[in-house]
Amino acid sequence: MVDLSQYLPILLFLAVALGLSSAFVFLPMVVGRLTGAHKPDPEKLSEYECGFPAFEDPRSQFDVRFYLVAILFIIFDLEAAFLYPWSVSLSEIGWAGWLTMMIFIFELVLGLVYAWKKGALDWE
Repeated sequence: MVDLSQYLPILLFLAVALGLSSAFVFLPMVVGRLTGAHKPDPEKLSEYECGFPAFEDPRSQFDVRFYLVAILFIIFDLEAAFLYPWSVSLSEIGWAGWLTMMIFIFELVLGLVYAWKKGALDWE
């Protein structure tokens, strides 16, 4: 006979997790409906993420500049993520670490200048 009492803490954990996640999802919606905060109008229902209304087939092609700007943002976001640990450990890594980071930043600046010259940042 298998002793299933060892699985009771896991089942309790899953029940609590399911209950809390359901409460965090559905409770704000219920409170919004009960307090009158849910009053949709055309302005609230309009498109706000991409900046233009959807008027064509959703499978239509986007301008490549959306993707270029997103890639540039990711590149410079990663640069910022590398700069913090580098600056914290600069006293331990010495001049070799400083020179390596300057080469890295120089390469990123070259990439930015190249993208700028190619017109990747220009909106028409």
